[in-house]
Amino acid sequence: MGDPSRRRFLSSALLGATGLPLVAAAAGPAPSGRFREETQELPLKADADVIVCGAGPAGVAAALTAARAGARVRLFDVHGCLGGVWTAGLLTYIFDFDKPGVARELRAKLDARGARRGANASRFVYEPEEMKLLLEELCVAAGVGIRLHTRVCAAFKSGRRLHTIVTESKAGREAWTAPVFIDATGDGDLGAQSGCEWDVGQSKDCPCQPMTMNALAVVKDVRALAAFTSFNGTDSFTGPGGHLTCVEAFKAELKRAGVEASYGHPTIFPVRDNLVMLMLNHEYGIKPWDADAISEATVRSRAEVFRIMRALRALGGVWEGLQIAATAEQIGVRDGRRIRGRYVMTKADLLAGARQEDAVARVTFGVDIHAGSKEANRAKPIDNGDFRMRPYDIPLRALVARDVDGLMMAGRCISGDFVAHASYRVTGNAVAMGEAAGAVASLAARSGRLPHQVSWDEAQPVIQAARAKGL
Repeated sequence: MGDPSRRRFLSSALLGATGLPLVAAAAGPAPSGRFREETQELPLKADADVIVCGAGPAGVAAALTAARAGARVRLFDVHGCLGGVWTAGLLTYIFDFDKPGVARELRAKLDARGARRGANASRFVYEPEEMKLLLEELCVAAGVGIRLHTRVCAAFKSGRRLHTIVTESKAGREAWTAPVFIDATGDGDLGAQSGCEWDVGQSKDCPCQPMTMNALAVVKDVRALAAFTSFNGTDSFTGPGGHLTCVEAFKAELKRAGVEASYGHPTIFPVRDNLVMLMLNHEYGIKPWDADAISEATVRSRAEVFRIMRALRALGGVWEGLQIAATAEQIGVRDGRRIRGRYVMTKADLLAGARQEDAVARVTFGVDIHAGSKEANRAKPIDNGDFRMRPYDIPLRALVARDVDGLMMAGRCISGDFVAHASYRVTGNAVAMGEAAGAVASLAARSGRLPHQVSWDEAQPVIQAARAKGL
């Protein structure tokens, strides 16, 4: 399959692109408990101008914008649906979404389907299954080449220039080349595989934010649970009917049932009719690239969700008939790799309310640091960093990889420190970042330039034209 010269080139690249013995002349044992994988020629596809890895909120927005701007786009995701944390993660609640472009389009189209709860344009509840369908329809209409059940597993460069990625799927190992790549994996997988420097949590030892397994549940009568259900008719955080008031009432019910949630702010969100979302647990100190640790965390968290559900159901009354309808396919990760870019967002930006000439988004969501341990969680489940942030800009430079050319980032894996990340990581900002990355990537690919050579002023008309196609 493909041009033989390209296959020979890729085979050579696989043998010599890194100092690690990723491949060798023949399969067999290797020293120090390693295994040498046999060299193989992979099918190499060069049918895209822009390749987006990760189809969560940032990746979908990037792919949509690039395709609407005229680029040929490939979009890869490890899950069986688009949407990432919105869908596979059953997030159901959106923050910092009152933005133009793709965010506004999604909000309007969810409204048209009756799939959104709440009048606040910035934060609201949505139906995950409707979101899945909507994202698929939009990407298909834009001509995005969607590949699900596919994970990016290797990246290859010539000098500083990223030119090829390798994926794993039911189709086996395949290679893909393009002028520009976007890492929207959330955990910065592509950036790390490409050799970029990265940060995580407060240090590489990962004193970091915990993970959470969300779940959908069916209740007998959601009206009977109004005192325990956050954002049920009000979007306030305090006062009668406010989020924290409902949380405390729900915690009292958990205590009455003889259980304690590992998350200090256990929350029930209304989704539709008698369908609700439960956010109950924390998994502490898990590195998102540690496959064993995240597997164990997933098993523990799902067991906790069911243990709490059964304890509540045993109370009877308003909890009679409580049933888990679905647990998330993917445990929710707050803290993954942050790939070093040409600008690093810092706490100082939040303190100053920094304005940027190349601003791709204005962040209004505050610092949201979930406790890093069970002990800290009991004392203070969520920390605002002990300061009051001011709305600030995310610059395009934070979306452009510093160490690798031809690579951009969008979503929570962009360049920033621990505190800044705790603010910009929510999905409304991810969509705005994805839209910007898609526009710049399309312009760079079609003009034969690298992303860092494209100015934000040039990208503005591209974004406006792409937005017009989404109306």
